Amino acid sequence: MDNTVTWFEVATDDPEGAQRFYGGLFGWTFSASESGPIDYRMIGYPGAEQSGGGLFNTKGEFPGHAIFHVQVADVEEKCRETESLGGKVVTKVIDDGAGTDFAYLQDSSGNLFGVFHRR
Repeated sequence: MDNTVTWFEVATDDPEGAQRFYGGLFGWTFSASESGPIDYRMIGYPGAEQSGGGLFNTKGEFPGHAIFHVQVADVEEKCRETESLGGKVVTKVIDDGAGTDFAYLQDSSGNLFGVFHRR
């Protein structure tokens, strides 16, 4: 589908922490990739038949990065869960005036991402 996120990557020097964080927040699962010596883990999420992204262990050799937006049922709830899992709410829930609420959050490694809900 045009203009749809079809792949994303989370890069961190703490892949186990990232797995706990995203697995706890969204129910994502992780499996080893066939990337040879590179520690790259495929990300699966509820209802998806195939992976939509990957988790890359930077081993401190590259800067951490992640940017994506995840549709959720309740933005405020995800903000609370983010903080309880060691993340940070960067911006509180914002109403865009066109029927979408969103917030910018940071995971437990400090990577920025967004959550949104269309009313």
